[in-house]
Amino acid sequence: MSATQPVALVTGAARRIGAAIARRLHREGYAIALHYRASGEDARVLVEELETARPGSTLLLQADLAEFDRLPELVARTVGQFGRMDALVNNASAFFPTPFGETTPAQWDALSAVNLRAPFFLSQAAAPHLARTGGAIVNIADIHGERRPLPGHAVYGMGKAALLYMTRALALELAPAVRVNAVAPGAILWPEGGKDRGEREAMLAMTPLARTGTVDEVASAVCWLLRGASYTTGEVLRIDGGRSLK
Repeated sequence: MSATQPVALVTGAARRIGAAIARRLHREGYAIALHYRASGEDARVLVEELETARPGSTLLLQADLAEFDRLPELVARTVGQFGRMDALVNNASAFFPTPFGETTPAQWDALSAVNLRAPFFLSQAAAPHLARTGGAIVNIADIHGERRPLPGHAVYGMGKAALLYMTRALALELAPAVRVNAVAPGAILWPEGGKDRGEREAMLAMTPLARTGTVDEVASAVCWLLRGASYTTGEVLRIDGGRSLK
């Protein structure tokens, strides 16, 4: 690969929104370090696809982001493979309900480790490398981290709210060398376990554009924040069809 080819580390890149981000950045000329935890087969299929398009442009990284020591390792392996780092996309997320009155410390730790601790310490490890290339960080948050709490998911929402605070804090800490922004998706993909039809209809009724978004629309927003938004830092870009207006 060229010494000037940009390099992005994308966490949770094997499937869904993460895979769309990886594909979009790869089309834009990035070499991609694809992190996954358990979706090994999906990750390998994606790597094969990207390698077919441009040989030598990917690195596959398996890690449980709840294991603290693996976080700086992901950054080190990315830089070791490609010689530089231009972008960090903190996309990986843990999501499950924590009804108040039934929440356990283990659930708190599991959600917080992936949704908040990992993005912070990955950013800390990546920052010196990103500063050398004038790079950027994009955190994938959630509109429920800002205005409208999601019933039964307090711990998840608190983590995403803290991730947005972290975005603003690091934007100040790392300026002017590194820009830090966030994308807050709305209804993009329904939960893999399914969602009641009535709940879907109610959610779309609160969405002025009256449809779900697509993973490609989120990926386009991430790409713009990394490549085009050169005078933007500390901001949250809501990809929610206007739902946060209601």
